[in-house]
Amino acid sequence: MTTLDSTLARKMHRTLEPYHGFVYFAPEPAAAYAALGLTDNRMGYFASRSAALGPAPAEVVIATFYNFSPDLVRRAIPAAWALATPAQVLAARLEGVDQGLRAILGDPAADPAVIEAAALARRAAEACTLDGRPLHAAHRSLDWPTEPHLVLWHALTLLREFRGDGHIACLVEQEISGLEALVIHAATGEVPRAALQSTRARSDEEWALATDRLIDRGWLNTDGTATEAGRSHRLDLEARTDALAMAPWSDLGAPACDRLRELVRPLSRAIVESGTFGIRPVREEHR
Repeated sequence: MTTLDSTLARKMHRTLEPYHGFVYFAPEPAAAYAALGLTDNRMGYFASRSAALGPAPAEVVIATFYNFSPDLVRRAIPAAWALATPAQVLAARLEGVDQGLRAILGDPAADPAVIEAAALARRAAEACTLDGRPLHAAHRSLDWPTEPHLVLWHALTLLREFRGDGHIACLVEQEISGLEALVIHAATGEVPRAALQSTRARSDEEWALATDRLIDRGWLNTDGTATEAGRSHRLDLEARTDALAMAPWSDLGAPACDRLRELVRPLSRAIVESGTFGIRPVREEHR
């Protein structure tokens, strides 16, 4: 088998991620969770992403999601399981994904590009290893959808969680906590601190303590910006994450990877340009 450059894993992730990631921002999945009683968006997020694990306790969600405030998770889990079973949440999630994709893409199930992309993505997802990949493995245990646009979404979910599990393994090996990972990310300037801190419900006091620890490690300056050593470490961490995410792409091969990116790129672009990450209003017929 030809050895591929591990940066391919990052390219694949960047192209494919919007097709999966819209589920966390689109109104249709949120409306489906609300119909079950999960009216709080955070509860819907934690319950829907962890439901494949079964009625997991808060501690498992804290561990596998890694960088959210434990108190934030505990406000949602296990309260969510008193309102809906994991099976109900998973069904609502897929219903919301179906409605959301149809709202943006029209009739994706009949699109030849979607059909071809679904077959390629499923092949890649099924080549992922299970060892040490809890969120990937949990979603891998679910039945495959039947319609091509949902097969594609499920496959990209598996690939996304596979990469995420590997990234957490890298952080653990480097003794970087979830909060410290957020602080380092913000220090590089790639994502504003306010966005990372607010979405993960991290306090200013927690942030300051994590910043002090990273200053002691030589990765941050006293003003909170990344040092050269910190930037180098961040790049090394991302490179290692890429390397650990290569199994599906090595199995698929470079030509098929290029083809999958070619097929999904316009779909991801349509999702981004729809304003989904902005957020779109729910159309009346999808309520």
